Amino acid sequence: MTLHKFLFASALTLLLASAAAQSPQRLPAVELRAGMHRVVAQVAQTDAQRALGLMHVRTMPQHEGMLFVFEQAATQCFWMRNTLLPLSIAFLADDGRIVSMADMQPLDETSHCSKEPVRYALETNQGWFAKKGLKPGSRLQGGPFQPRQP
Repeated sequence: MTLHKFLFASALTLLLASAAAQSPQRLPAVELRAGMHRVVAQVAQTDAQRALGLMHVRTMPQHEGMLFVFEQAATQCFWMRNTLLPLSIAFLADDGRIVSMADMQPLDETSHCSKEPVRYALETNQGWFAKKGLKPGSRLQGGPFQPRQP
């Protein structure tokens, strides 16, 4: 292999690796509902999936989001490093009750934390919860928030 071909192949490999590292992840999804409203949320449940979250995503359909699942309830904090979309976040109790919410701005490193220990957080396009009339105390169903059987 000539030096020229080697350099070209090396540059192409680096370019493809960089693009793969910056491309949005696609994870298994669940449908969550709040009354007649629904959102299809990708489920981020490993440390690596949660760390990447919605970073580098340029657009997201209005009915989609990301559900972050943690092993144990704790005060969960989120920021928007490398996140290009304005997002709303709802921190959720184990029964799907919205504990607290926040609107987050693109590329802002301000921490937005749950007001009590939770195991779940749902990110959506900014304003999704407000447009649906959802606020702290509202409940989501589906996914991990199944109604209890009598």
